[in-house]
Amino acid sequence: MTETTINLETVNPIEFFGVNNGKLDILKKKFPLLKILSRGTQLKLSGSPEQVDNAKEKIVLIVQYLERNGHMSENYFEQILGGDDAETVDHFIEKNPNEILVFGPNGKTVRARTANQKRMVQMTDRNDILFAIGPAGTGKTYTAVALAVRALKNKHVKKIILTRPAVEAGESLGFLPGDLKEKIDPYLRPLYDALDDMIPADKLGYYMSTRTIEIAPLAYMRGRTLDNAFIILDEAQNATNLQLKMFLTRIGANAKAIITGDVTQVDLPRNQKSGLETASRILQNIDGIAHIELDEDDVVRHRLVKAILRAYDKERKEDDQQPRDQKFYREKGQP
Repeated sequence: MTETTINLETVNPIEFFGVNNGKLDILKKKFPLLKILSRGTQLKLSGSPEQVDNAKEKIVLIVQYLERNGHMSENYFEQILGGDDAETVDHFIEKNPNEILVFGPNGKTVRARTANQKRMVQMTDRNDILFAIGPAGTGKTYTAVALAVRALKNKHVKKIILTRPAVEAGESLGFLPGDLKEKIDPYLRPLYDALDDMIPADKLGYYMSTRTIEIAPLAYMRGRTLDNAFIILDEAQNATNLQLKMFLTRIGANAKAIITGDVTQVDLPRNQKSGLETASRILQNIDGIAHIELDEDDVVRHRLVKAILRAYDKERKEDDQQPRDQKFYREKGQP
């Protein structure tokens, strides 16, 4: 008698088990001598070694198919279970460049949707640090969080750390109600929103309570060594040179980091320089550090966002071409 447990966290359980467990029933009929139990995202097989190995091989093929395509008909499900070897399903498993990164709650699939987002996935797989710079709405943060969740689910890392500089965009923290955590949480809300799309609420709550997933202001990173972690620094344009250097030197063994930011939306005081531009410039051509620039073609929000970005970019370029004295009077609202 042999027992084995197969983890199904990388696929949508509804797609694997079928509506009302229709596909699970097919699996049990194909292997009547096996005891097959499903518990959440795990499948437990018990029986003779030959039967268990045979069923496991077919289930792995089904998981591979679902990871790439997201959906499988009952007909394909039966054909894979009935095949004698892996070649039987070669024509089913497409080499899909738009590979699903994460299955979220209620069957939601998260994938790279633009050319540069796909490049982010490829660069992260090949490098330990990635700078992803681009305007709002290009999916920098969302793709980075998806890559972190994928790494955690695949057990490539033990924890996820998401951080942002707590810098006001024209507002003041002091006027917000509540204690320090309640004042800072609104600045970290985009990170929570991304996680909500990718992890069920109860599981996310567990991860947060056990610090498997940690969301904290950048200032809280000082003095730490972050091993076996996937670390994301979001809104890095609002980090100073010293803060960004501090963050980059926190990275420990078996860790990956993605630094995202938009150099056109710096909220630092005028006498402070953004560390993102400096870091992305001086860390070029270092093995293991990659750089990517996203643009308006990567915008995945409302169609008007592209037009808005173009308008602001045009205004900025015209402003840069004006003599300094004209810019001064323009900012003062004088003719």
